[in-house]
Order: sequence, then structure tokens, then C-alpha cells
Amino acid sequence: MQVQFREFNPFDLWIWLEFSTVPSQMEKEYVEEVFNSWFLLGKLGGFDAENLQVQDVGLDISYMDYDEQIADNSMMALMHNKSEFDYQGTWGRCWFDLGTSDAIAIDVLINALRQLAKEYVAIERLVIGGENEDWSIGRDSRSLFYEANQN
Repeated sequence: MQVQFREFNPFDLWIWLEFSTVPSQMEKEYVEEVFNSWFLLGKLGGFDAENLQVQDVGLDISYMDYDEQIADNSMMALMHNKSEFDYQGTWGRCWFDLGTSDAIAIDVLINALRQLAKEYVAIERLVIGGENEDWSIGRDSRSLFYEANQN
């Protein structure tokens, strides 16, 4: 699976998937479950790079002391909103407002989709950000939440 980045606005982000063939209903369900799970973790603040205490300790985490004060004092890193997943031919897309979640969220999504592509769904390309020349975003396709917040 090729990973490509385009213009990146975390508050108005389209994520595109190009499949090898038109995805079946089961393949769509797999993809949507990954994105829904990823978003739920983001909405709950799971992608807070300021509070990676376990990662920072390294491999030996036996009897590690977890510092509640560090966790409480880190800035909230919450995703705000997403659209439903749309499909057109061999393309799929979803819109996100990543809010204050950290860039580690993108790495987690890429890792999950790479494994999904190896085992379950033939994904040719993941495009993060920008607009797809084969499928215009158009004003009507943007999230109502994003449009409302721009006024």
C-alpha cells in the first residue's frame, strides 16, 4: 500500500483510499471499522503525544510508576468530528476534524491500514489530505460541522 501526503489541515482533512477493485460490502465494513475505531480512540484523547509515559520508559515496564500528575497536566488531545465513509468506484473517502490530537494518530492509522491491506482488503493507495482529482470534494461534500464553524 502506497502512502501519499497532500495538503494537511487537521481541522479539515480528507483521507482517501484507492482499492485494487471496487470494494465488496465486507471489505467496506472492515475499512469503516478501522476508521470508526481510530476516531473513537481519538475522540477519547488516545493520541496524546505529550503523555506517552509507557513508550518513554522503553521495554522494561514491569512495576513502572505511572504518574497521574503528568497525565492530568497534559493538554487534551481530542479529535472532534468525522463524516460517513463514501465510496465511488475504486475510491473511498472520509472527512475528519482531528482537533488537537497529535500526529501520532496518523502513524497509528497508517500502521492499521497497512496490516488491513496485507490480510483483508486490497488497498493500493492511502492519500492523506488534499483533494482527489478523480473525485471532487465540492462544497456540498464537506462536513456541516466544519462549514458551521467557519461562519
